[in-house]
Amino acid sequence: MLTSLALIFLLGLSLGGLCARLHLPPLLGMVVAGLVLGPHALGLLDPTLLSISAALRQLALVVILLRAGLALDLPSLRRVGRPAVLLCFVPACFEILGCIVLAPPLLGVTRVEAAVLGSVLAAVSPAVVVPRMLSLMERGLGTRHAIPQMVLAASSVDDVFVIVMLTVTTGLAAGGSFTPLTLFQVPVSILLGLLAGAAVGLAFVRFFRAVHVRDSAKVLVLLSLGFLLLEAETRLKAIGLPLSGMLGIMAMGLATFRLYPELAARLSAKLSRLWVAAEVLLFTLVGAAADPGYALAAGAAAVALIFGALTFRMAGVGLSVAGTPLTARERLFTAIAYTPKATVQAAVGGVPLAMGLACGNLALALAVLSILLTAPIGAFAIDQTAPWLLAPREKT
Repeated sequence: MLTSLALIFLLGLSLGGLCARLHLPPLLGMVVAGLVLGPHALGLLDPTLLSISAALRQLALVVILLRAGLALDLPSLRRVGRPAVLLCFVPACFEILGCIVLAPPLLGVTRVEAAVLGSVLAAVSPAVVVPRMLSLMERGLGTRHAIPQMVLAASSVDDVFVIVMLTVTTGLAAGGSFTPLTLFQVPVSILLGLLAGAAVGLAFVRFFRAVHVRDSAKVLVLLSLGFLLLEAETRLKAIGLPLSGMLGIMAMGLATFRLYPELAARLSAKLSRLWVAAEVLLFTLVGAAADPGYALAAGAAAVALIFGALTFRMAGVGLSVAGTPLTARERLFTAIAYTPKATVQAAVGGVPLAMGLACGNLALALAVLSILLTAPIGAFAIDQTAPWLLAPREKT
């Protein structure tokens, strides 16, 4: 396993650095490194490492979600208001609708199967979006109208909504029935996640105001609490109680930022250094989990579906920010920032296949293809368009 980790870091950093020199997103090189090292190419990664790949990807995701919470400016987000709420579900609904309209003629599936495919594709990737929004906040780009804060917060809720929608659509495809109670899980999951995270963050701050240890130890405690929130999500789901662990992690960081901003700044700096390794691990393992054979088998029709559904998603973003003070350029950037797919698709792409649905292989192929296409293209588009589409921070 140690040899596999060495190969992941060495090749991931090398190809990531090469992409950066070519003015491409480093994550593209990391995904390619995973594809090369993974079981579908050279097969150099230890099967034991691959068996815990999902857990390692979660670890990396906890790092970036904590960084997001520790830097999220809640007053700026409050000023955004209605668009931040609409971005949590409207773009995803539009993308699922796009798949329902486009998938039957393109791929020959039923409307219900098309809804399943849309639910697999619809989630935006926090692993791609969040670090870029944090970078924009640090550079003061788009903060006049709190665009990075809005996208950062809404993208996490978007994932919760889409995962619930996947439960609904796969249930229908498997012959089940839809009840409004299923959709009621969305607000309950969000509310319980926020409350749990805020409570844990409050306890964290109070404890470390009284007990003085090194900041490195505090980071370990914070990461451990994040892991426990994810475990709480799994345990509570088993008894029918929904809770969003991802939102809980962000809320924990946010509570720390609001109650103890000096500590939040120090911990965020340490997590930034930890992200250097976590980012390589995350995107290399995403690449290793992707089977390019499925992507090639999907063909041009699948590519057309992915980009057609993204057009619907961008229309949903446009509707969400309509009637706001955002300029046309800022609205365009918000739509672009809401396009990358990666971690959620890697996690849920195999669910319909595991359930034995007729569209299972196609869903997995679309998930792989969406990662390979939208993660690098979306990241590149965000990086390249932000300087000229977003207004800098107003000087005071």
